[in-house]
Amino acid sequence: MFTSIASVSISGRLDAKLRAIADAGFEGVELVENDLLAFDGTPRDVGRTIRELGLKCTAFQRVDDFEGMSGAVRTHNFNLIERKLDTMEQVGADLLIVGSNASTATSGDRQRIVADFHELAERAHARGMRIGYEALAWGRYIFDHREAWSVVKETNHPALGLVLGSFHSLVRNIPIDSLPDIDPARIFLVHLADAPVIQMDFRSWSRHFRYLPGQGELDLEVYVAALRARGYNGIWSLEVFNDRYRASAASTSAVDGMRALRYIEDQVARRLLLAKGSGRPPRVQCHGIEFIEFAANDNEVEPLGQMFETLGFTLTGRHRSKRVTRWSQNGINLLINNEPASFARAYADMHGASVCAMGVRVEDVQAAMERSQALQISSFSQPVGPGELQIPAARGVGESLLYFIRDGEQQHVWKNDFLSVSDSIAGARGVGLLRIDYVTQTMQYDAMLSWLLYYLSLFAVSKTAQVEIDDPFGLVYSQAVESSDRTFRIVLNSSPTPQTLSSRFLHGFMGAGVQHLALQTDDIFSTAQLLQERGVQTLPIPANYYEDLQARFDLDSALIERLAAHNILYEREGQGEYFQLFTRAFAKRFFFEIVQRRNYQAYGASNAAVRIAAQSRYRPDARASEQG
Repeated sequence: MFTSIASVSISGRLDAKLRAIADAGFEGVELVENDLLAFDGTPRDVGRTIRELGLKCTAFQRVDDFEGMSGAVRTHNFNLIERKLDTMEQVGADLLIVGSNASTATSGDRQRIVADFHELAERAHARGMRIGYEALAWGRYIFDHREAWSVVKETNHPALGLVLGSFHSLVRNIPIDSLPDIDPARIFLVHLADAPVIQMDFRSWSRHFRYLPGQGELDLEVYVAALRARGYNGIWSLEVFNDRYRASAASTSAVDGMRALRYIEDQVARRLLLAKGSGRPPRVQCHGIEFIEFAANDNEVEPLGQMFETLGFTLTGRHRSKRVTRWSQNGINLLINNEPASFARAYADMHGASVCAMGVRVEDVQAAMERSQALQISSFSQPVGPGELQIPAARGVGESLLYFIRDGEQQHVWKNDFLSVSDSIAGARGVGLLRIDYVTQTMQYDAMLSWLLYYLSLFAVSKTAQVEIDDPFGLVYSQAVESSDRTFRIVLNSSPTPQTLSSRFLHGFMGAGVQHLALQTDDIFSTAQLLQERGVQTLPIPANYYEDLQARFDLDSALIERLAAHNILYEREGQGEYFQLFTRAFAKRFFFEIVQRRNYQAYGASNAAVRIAAQSRYRPDARASEQG
C-alpha cells in the first residue's frame, strides 16, 4: 500500500503540514492548490521541500467544472489548466485530478465530454503528465464511478485514468461489486474517507463530515478489499475534511491518518487472507480489565480508601517496595498508588485523586507492544525493585497508562509484587460487585474521533453507534468500543459546549480522563441495600422519573417502589433489562455506577439525560440559586 494524504486533510501552514506528513511515515502527499496559493514561497520551493522530506507529490488537485462546457468558458478552462500544468512541473507532480462537473452550464453530451478529455489528455501527455477523472457525488451528470470509468474507456488515451473516491461512491450507494469491472491499471489513485451516515446534501456532507477509515459508518473495508482483490496496488490517499480535524494539531492528524491506513490495510489483509499480510501483529485480543489504578496524594489516600471500603472492597495487598495498596472484591481490583517521585504521584499532582492507569488482560503481551509501537503509540516504563515485574505499558487517554498483562497469568502479578493482607481477607464482606463492566473516559470534543481510532486500531474491538445525550447545558456525544466477548468495554464521551457535565469535568480535571467506572452485580437490589447500610451516598432520582417509567413499561407497582427506594434507573429493550444506580462523585471528579444486566448489552442511553440532570443539581451555581 503506497500511502498518501491530501494536504487539505491537515491543519496549519503548508510547510508544517508537509513536515507532519513526513514524520508520520507517509510516502506521498497530494498538493491541494489552496495550500499552495496561501504559501509565501514559490512552487519550486514547495517541490524541493517535498523531496527533501522524502515524499512524493502524488497528485495536484483539483480542477472543477471542466468538461462539457462550450465557447469562451471552454477556452478559458483549457488556458487555466495549462497554467496549472506549469505549476505542477515546478512542484514535481505528474497527476492532475479533475472532478466531475457540477455546473448548471455543463452539457451532458457524452461526445463533447469525451472530446474534452481527449484534448486534455493530449496536452498532459505532451508534458509527461496524466489526468485523473473523479466522479464527485454532487456532479451534475456524472456522479457515479461507473459513468466516469465509461468516459475513461471511451476516451481511450493512456494519459487519462480514473480516480476513485470511497466517499463519493459509498454515500451514493454505488454497488461495490461494480469495482471489479474496472481495469486496475487505469486507476491512477484511490481517495479514502469514511463518514457517518446522515441526511445532508452531498457537498456539505463531504466538506464537514469526512472521517478517517474506521471512524465512520461506510463499508470501507469491503470497498478496499474489492479493489485489492481486483489487483489494484497503487496509491491510497486520505482525503478528509471535517471541522474537528481542522481544529487539531497537524502532528496529531497526520499520525491518526497513518494509523487509520494501517488499520484498514490490516483488516483487508486478514479479510482476503493475504499470505504476506501487513507484517504487523494483528489487533490485540483483550479479555478484560485486571485492575484500575488510582493516583492519590497524601491527603487523598485515606478518603479514597474509605470510599472503596464502603463500596465493599477489602484491602488485600500492599506492594513490596512501593506505596501502593490493592483493594479487591470478587473479580475487581482497585489500586491506590501514592509512591513519591513516580508517574502516579505526578499524575495526582496534576489531576488530584483519579484513575491514572488500567491493567488489561491480553493474549500476547509482546505482540501488543509491537502493535502499539507500529501505530506510533508511546510506550512507558519505570524503575522496579529487585525481583519485581516490569509490566509493559502504552500511553492512553490523557497521558494515562494501559498495562498489558498476559491473560491467565494475572495472579503472578499479585503474588510476585504484592504482600497479602491476610487479616483483611479473613474478615472480607463485599456488596456483591463481581467485575468491571465498563470504563467511561471523557475527552475534548475535537479529540474524540482520534481516541476512537486509537482503540479501534490497537484492540480487536468494534464500535457502537454514536448517541446524543441531553445535558441541561448542551449535548454530550457518547460512543463505545467493546471486545467480542464484551469483557472489555470503553465508553468515550465528549461535548462541544462548555457547561455540560463532560466539559466541566475536563475543566476541573485539567484534561481528559476517566469520569466514571461501571461495576457489575448479579443482584442490584441486594447490592443497593448493602450500600445503603454502609452509608454510601447514591444519586437521588426524581419521583417524576418513576411515574414515567411505570407508564412506559407497565411495570408492577412493587417493582417501581423498590427501584425508587434505592434510586435505581431501569431500561428495557426487547427481552433485555438493565438496572443502574450511581454514587455521588468523589471530590467532583469521578463516580461509580452499579449495573445489572439481564440479556441486555447496551449502556442505558435513555437514562443518561435523567442521570446528568440529577448530577447537575450539585453544580456550585445550582446550589447557590437553591439557597438564595
